Amino acid sequence: MDHIRKAFDEIATGYDAQREYVIPEIRQFYGALVWAAESPSVSPTILDVGAGTGLLSVLLLEKYPGATITLLDISEKMLAVARERFRDNPAVRFCSGDYSRVDLGGPYDLVCSALSIHHLEPADKRRLFARIFSVLKAGGIFTNADQAEGESPYFTGKYREYWDEFLKNGPLASTESAEIRRRRDTLDRNEKLSVQLSWLHEAGFSDVDVVYKNRNFMVTVARKGQESSDVPAEKGSGTA
Repeated sequence: MDHIRKAFDEIATGYDAQREYVIPEIRQFYGALVWAAESPSVSPTILDVGAGTGLLSVLLLEKYPGATITLLDISEKMLAVARERFRDNPAVRFCSGDYSRVDLGGPYDLVCSALSIHHLEPADKRRLFARIFSVLKAGGIFTNADQAEGESPYFTGKYREYWDEFLKNGPLASTESAEIRRRRDTLDRNEKLSVQLSWLHEAGFSDVDVVYKNRNFMVTVARKGQESSDVPAEKGSGTA
């Protein structure tokens, strides 16, 4: 994961400004995740996996101002931006580490992630879904706004054409657009949506669905059933 940490360290300061021109329909994309992140508690405990600069956490805290939220990311420089963003909120804590390896802490009412898990190798994704299940409280929700491979090479190609056209028609300079495509080709490890859904079921989630899809951008939601209350949570909270 060192190559991923280095790549995101390099772009940390300019990451937020680029997002709207890199991700199609980003407001609907993130909005679907926040809508799906349901909790009966007005002050849920939340884990933001691959939190980066805290873009998703901002939206989650707008929905749940009383939440206690942990931002976990491998890039210290991305988290530095988040620390500044939330410097006046004592209910926000920060953990640096490779979330495919470090303890996730918990238990949590909600675990959420945006545009991060697709960087993991397939076996690590599959294992992470099971680990997230283990740190959720009974009735807890896992929402993931991420990328997925097409269900066939034909659709994978069509999705790439769509995304390339979006980048081409945006305000980014051609050099910026080329660099984004290079990072996509070297860092992304997309998996089919159907496979990701099967891994969520395998992990033990009782309710699994897709609440948003735009070509290779998708939002999945998975609920841990009340009958799963005996599943032990992981101990520890990662590397602070």
